[in-house]
Amino acid sequence: MDKFILTLVIIGAINWGCIGIFGLDIVGALFGGQGAFISRVIFALVGLAGLWALTFYTKLRNNSSGS
Repeated sequence: MDKFILTLVIIGAINWGCIGIFGLDIVGALFGGQGAFISRVIFALVGLAGLWALTFYTKLRNNSSGS
């Protein structure tokens, strides 16, 4: 599950980078615009993945304290 979440976070980061640098929303362009249902689902999944990724900090802390 963590690999899937990390993949979604990376997709979101690349999309935001493209928006910031080129003004191009890749997810919106591929799936019919920002308002299209599938685009909104992808954006929501990326947002939820970002929240889930916050738990990685506790996992990193637990792994580093065991060393």
